[in-house]
Amino acid sequence: MQTLNILDSQFTEFNDHPVFHASHFGNTKYGLVLLEQLQTSLDLEKIINMYAMEVGNHIDFSGLSFQNKHVNITMRGSRIAKHTHNFDLTINNKCLGILTYNIDTRLSTVNDKILNELQQYLVHPLNNALVYQQAIKLAMHDGLTGLGNRRYFDEQLTRAMNQGKRHKNKVGLIICDLDKFKAINDTFGHHVGDDVLIHFSDALRSSIRDSDSIFRLGGDEFSLLVEAASELSLSLIGRRILQSIANDEFLSQYNISCSLGMTYMERTDCKNSFFERADNNLYQDKAAERKKLMLV
Repeated sequence: MQTLNILDSQFTEFNDHPVFHASHFGNTKYGLVLLEQLQTSLDLEKIINMYAMEVGNHIDFSGLSFQNKHVNITMRGSRIAKHTHNFDLTINNKCLGILTYNIDTRLSTVNDKILNELQQYLVHPLNNALVYQQAIKLAMHDGLTGLGNRRYFDEQLTRAMNQGKRHKNKVGLIICDLDKFKAINDTFGHHVGDDVLIHFSDALRSSIRDSDSIFRLGGDEFSLLVEAASELSLSLIGRRILQSIANDEFLSQYNISCSLGMTYMERTDCKNSFFERADNNLYQDKAAERKKLMLV
């Protein structure tokens, strides 16, 4: 597949230290130099930017991006243009994604040939980076729900707390778990229990902003990390969670409910004290619910 997009001004930052010259195409030596450069990183953005530097030595373009169903990487400084030229990048008959150039003039046959040759040296480093990124994602995410796992939560909690203290932003934390989840597994089987966890995860997703994060800590225990929060953020999210559960027909079928433990980061908090306070509030919420049921 090929399409076209072309742009006017050439960026000088992509013109330094050329690996190829017009007379070098077809010369394996120069291809290996580019390949070595691209293989120095497993960071997709760095690879795209390094590749763009070489492309800029040969073709006037204003933007470059790579995307597939999992990633969307854009060269720094990219701008739109009159035309876009799209290339399917494949390796061993496997499609890695689409590489799109923004260019202001129609792509000539010569330039098309140049891009095709340059891309031969891009596909293997790009594939390595994609495989690495997928491995990292699998290591940091829960296989059933697709949410971040406990390891990823610990990493993001530390980051959020550091940023919150640095920028004096309010950081909120919600710990939640399902009430009587063991009874669901024992009565209806683990396949139903898994479906409950998936639906509950979707209810949590629908209750937060794009800037908030959700994690499955293990079993039926989940956490929500709310950055740049306001005084009302946690209570609003809590109400949305309960409403989302009530609106889910599958969860309602099994009378699913949950308990919530909420707190905001305090100036003297470390990661453990922050989490333990939210966890203690969770157990207080559970105790209050049990007491309420006993009085009914």
